[in-house]
Amino acid sequence: MDLREAVITIPAIMMAVILHEYAHGWMAYKMGDATAKEAGRLTINPIPHIDLFGTIILPAMFILVGSPILFGWAKPVPINPLRFRDLKLGTFFVSTAGIGMNLLLALLSGFFYRLIDAGYLDFLGSAVVLPLAIFCAKSVLINVVLAVFNAIPIPPLDGSRALMSFFSIKYWELFYRFEMYGFLIITLLLFTGVLGRIIYPPILFLYNLFLGS
Repeated sequence: MDLREAVITIPAIMMAVILHEYAHGWMAYKMGDATAKEAGRLTINPIPHIDLFGTIILPAMFILVGSPILFGWAKPVPINPLRFRDLKLGTFFVSTAGIGMNLLLALLSGFFYRLIDAGYLDFLGSAVVLPLAIFCAKSVLINVVLAVFNAIPIPPLDGSRALMSFFSIKYWELFYRFEMYGFLIITLLLFTGVLGRIIYPPILFLYNLFLGS
């Protein structure tokens, strides 16, 4: 990607990761846990959510090295499951809220991309329409990747917490104990190519679905 395309993409990354975390906090609040609200994190103001490395430095490094992809994350919102009105139900909905937010953002971005592709926004001029089209396409890709990746049922990813909610609470300790090995397993699957073979088909399907390709 060229520099212009990369610069346009950074706001899409920030929007995706920040609203992902906001969705977790918002759903936790609806489930009875006001921890995120009390910590000042139940806001769409990006500043409290920004992680210096994950939100700024890492995406900038990808740009500087000319990487064809951009990736990042925001600070996780603080959540206390013990405050949920229903522990299992709250755990499921809070865990899937971030994934749902990313899919919603992909849907909205794809909708606007289709409007641009059909020429409905040509009145804005090419100086606006072209960057907006790039932004929407990148937003669809970033949000689809985040949604599919986080749906993997390996701790500490969201998918594992959603899966955990279907088990008896007495088995939850096994999931928490497994978290320390989770990223090691994910890294191993990534570098061996196994992870790519698992997540690429649903990513491609959703990407084409939302963009109408």
